[in-house]
Amino acid sequence: MTGKRVDSQRVYAALVFLPLFYFLVRYLPPIALFALVVAAALLALAEFYRFHFRDASASIAMGLGLGSAGLLLASLQWPGLAPERAVFFVILVALLTSRLFSSRGLKQSLVDSAVLVFGVLYVGLTLGHLLLTRALDGGEYLILFLFLVTWAGDSGAYYAGVSLGSRQLAPVISPNKTVEGLIGGFALALVAAWAGRMWFLPSFSVPECVATGVLLTAAGLLGDLTESAMKRSASVKDSGMLIPGHGGMLDRLDSLMFTAPVFYYYVTLVKGM
Repeated sequence: MTGKRVDSQRVYAALVFLPLFYFLVRYLPPIALFALVVAAALLALAEFYRFHFRDASASIAMGLGLGSAGLLLASLQWPGLAPERAVFFVILVALLTSRLFSSRGLKQSLVDSAVLVFGVLYVGLTLGHLLLTRALDGGEYLILFLFLVTWAGDSGAYYAGVSLGSRQLAPVISPNKTVEGLIGGFALALVAAWAGRMWFLPSFSVPECVATGVLLTAAGLLGDLTESAMKRSASVKDSGMLIPGHGGMLDRLDSLMFTAPVFYYYVTLVKGM
């Protein structure tokens, strides 16, 4: 691992995105974050569906899956829109019965249905926790804290792995992941959590910063490895080429899809916000 060059495109993409994201979360109304989450989720879900659906005959099914994810996110943004169980039931029935009208062979029906439903849960439900977090008291600061620590954990792991990595962490699933990278991720996440506390979230104590730094880095790693395992199963290297230096949208969000729910349940169940 040692001797690899740092991808400068990752740095440029971060320099453009981070200030824009800070402005959107800090100064714009919650609907702006909703629009961003929906756009990112639908792009990521489309990339995920392409792991399995490789031909045009599944375009209607994929569209139905994307629409279901949008409905799920809207129900989380506006809880009074419809009962949650009713939303899940409608999505489940719509995606399962869509296979009855598909031109694809019946032998594919079970797997197709499973992929459609799983995609909505994997991408839509996980990222929907961002909307739930934003709705909490001081939600804009919680979102900024979540992104700061998640980004720091990812970046620390990447740069430490590139410069110092030698011991592989998960050689079968992701050969580039190293023990040194994981340690670097933990270290930078802890620094970021402390900086977030000092900058805009004083309600978090030092022990809570340590807890969230460790939890989010571990959750982010699991999210990354989970997506890597699915890509290997589908014989795909990157989910797409949307973001310079980062691959596709799913590649960029894989950690966040695990850290967002973990953080939400930490602040609501443990911290009691």
